[in-house]
Order: sequence, then C-alpha cells, then structure tokens
Amino acid sequence: MSTELVDKLATELEIPEGVTVTYKKPMITVQGPLGKTWKSFKKIPVTIEVTDGKVLFKAQGTRDKNRAIMNTSRSLIRNLCEGVVEGYTIKMKIVFSHFPITVKVDGKTVLIENFQGERAPRKTKVWGDTKVVPKGDDVIITGHVLTDVSQTAAEIENGSRVKNKDHRVFLDGVYKFEKKKGIEN
Repeated sequence: MSTELVDKLATELEIPEGVTVTYKKPMITVQGPLGKTWKSFKKIPVTIEVTDGKVLFKAQGTRDKNRAIMNTSRSLIRNLCEGVVEGYTIKMKIVFSHFPITVKVDGKTVLIENFQGERAPRKTKVWGDTKVVPKGDDVIITGHVLTDVSQTAAEIENGSRVKNKDHRVFLDGVYKFEKKKGIEN
C-alpha cells in the first residue's frame, strides 16, 4: 500500500482542553464543563484509540465507503466534544394567522396548544437533557448534545405540520430560524 493511501485511511482529532474522552468498547464517553454524554460505536466499523490528548481513527478497509465512515465517526466525536464545552442553541418561531398557538413544556413533553383551533394539544418528545423554553413567539431549545437538540427541534416542527389542508395557504406552525453553537438563555 502506498503511504498516501495509508494517510487517507487514518485520521486524528485533538481533544479540547477541559474535556475527558474515554473509550471502552463499544462506548465512547465525553465529559466536559457542561455535562457528560456517550455514543455507541457498536455498529460503526472503525477502529478508535484514545491516547494523550488525541483520538485516533483507522478505517477498516481501503474503499471510499470505509474512509467516509471513518470521517463521519470523527465528526460525531468532534460534535460531542464541542457540545460539552460550548453547547448548542436552536431558535424556533411560532407562526399563526387566525388561531393563536401556544407552546408549553410539561416535563419531557412539549404541548402545542390551539393549533388551527384543535381542541386537543399536539404532543412532542424532548430528547435527552435538552431544555425547551417558550419565550413569547419564540421557542429556544438548548443542550450539550447536538443530535438531541436537533431531534427535539425536528419533532416540534413536525408536530405542528398542517394536515388535510393546502400547506401553501395555511402557513401556521413552529419553524426553525436560527441554529448556533453556544447556549443562549
């Protein structure tokens, strides 16, 4: 094998200061100032080693597919490290034309009330340690795990989807308008 091919099939990730990464097959645990999270690599075919401030990745094959899986694994762990240091925020806007929509949080459930005059509230799930805070016409979703924050926002947006009407005319719903690193209050 050429050295150029070997370089493409292995990569590394610097662990940020103040973050602890441990790997006990198949779980990787990331701990930082904002909290602790983990990810299972049981079904992801990549070799991972954690040594002195770096995470080393090796593809388990020589095809482009194997290299893509290796780089995806690197991105997943990078997002976990960034999340426990900075966190993530997604802002959503409540949009309505006739019936005023209200969004409330009840434990691990988000209630979308009075959506198009419906009597029963629509319910969506809050994933992980994500915090959902309704503020006026905005809903602010924050957390230290990007996948949990994004999934919670997606469920709120899908939970306020217009059914049995022309969605080009009836634009009511809760829509994402900003996504950024850092936790905003």
